[in-house]
Amino acid sequence: MTKNEPEESKSDEPRLSEDIPTLEAEIIEMTAEQERVIQSIQDLLKAEDFEKKIYHHTEIHALQQEKLRLGVDIQFRTNKINRINLGIDGIQPGEDPNGFAF
Repeated sequence: MTKNEPEESKSDEPRLSEDIPTLEAEIIEMTAEQERVIQSIQDLLKAEDFEKKIYHHTEIHALQQEKLRLGVDIQFRTNKINRINLGIDGIQPGEDPNGFAF
């Protein structure tokens, strides 16, 4: 990329819905998925047998990352709902609608 070329915007990333019921439904779905992931982690931990050298560390690590990703996605949607309810959704980070820096 040269200096004259504009940086690619993050328009490839899907934007969150502006519809609160849609966001709430996504939160419910993601929370259920997160619970399934947590159960899978617990099952893999119980299935490990150190004496027989049966380990599931790779799968457990991947599931823990998925659990954390779901948690972040849930928090994004919760924050989006809060911004919509407060009427400050269009504001960029660090931008105050009143013009004040703090």
